[in-house]
Amino acid sequence: MAKRKTKKRNILITVLTIIVFLAVAYQNEIKTFMTEPLFKEETYKLENIPKYQGKAYIEINNNKPNFKETDYNKEIFENYSKLDYLNRAGVAFAKVGKETMPTEERGSIGMIKPTGWHTIKYDIVSGKYLYNRCHLIGYQLTGENANEQNLITCTRQTNTGAMLEFENEIANYIDETNNHVLYRVTPIYEGNNLLASGIQIEASSVEDKCNDICFNIYIYNVQDGITIDYTNGDSHLS
Repeated sequence: MAKRKTKKRNILITVLTIIVFLAVAYQNEIKTFMTEPLFKEETYKLENIPKYQGKAYIEINNNKPNFKETDYNKEIFENYSKLDYLNRAGVAFAKVGKETMPTEERGSIGMIKPTGWHTIKYDIVSGKYLYNRCHLIGYQLTGENANEQNLITCTRQTNTGAMLEFENEIANYIDETNNHVLYRVTPIYEGNNLLASGIQIEASSVEDKCNDICFNIYIYNVQDGITIDYTNGDSHLS
C-alpha cells in the first residue's frame, strides 16, 4: 500500500512539474510575441551609435536604407507595430504618396500619453515644453493623428528639428513629382527604457529606386541644456 501511495505521489509531482514548465514556457512565448515588432527588418543597434556630440543626426549604413526589392513592388500600405509589453510604440513603415496624405485638418492628440511622457516646461526650450507627442510617420504624410502606435515621446528639439526637416523633404518631393516614397521609422530604446534614445528613419523614392530620395539616418532624442533620464522621462537642467 505504501509503495502504491509513493508511486501516485511521484506521478503527481511529475505531472505538476510538467504543468509548471509549460506555463513558464507559454508566458515566455507571450512576452516574446509582445516585445517583437509587427514585422522584422534590419535596423541599427544602439551600441553602434556614437554618443551625441551636438549634431542632430548621423548617417547609418552609408546613408543607404535597408529596404528589400519586394518592398518597392507593394501597393500603397501603412504598417504600425503593436505596442510592446511596456506599451512602447515600435516600427512604423509605409509607402506614402498623394493617396496617403491627409484631406482634412489635424485633430487633437492630447489624450495620448506615450511612454516616458511628462508635461514639463523649461525657459530654455522653444515653446517652453520639453516633450512633444511625436508622430513616427508625420501627419502630413499619412493623415494618421491620434494613433498610439504612431506616437512616441520626443523632445521639442527633435520633433521640430531634424524629424520635421526630413518629413518636409518627403512631402515636398511627393507634391512636386506625384511619386511615392518608402518610409520607415524605428524608435530605438535601450533595454526597458520608456523613452527612446533616438529614432532611425529610412526613406527611398520608389519610382527611381533610391535616386531622388535616399537616406538612412539616426536622430538623437535630446534637448540641449537638459539632462534626461531615459528610463522614465525624468529631466533636469544640465
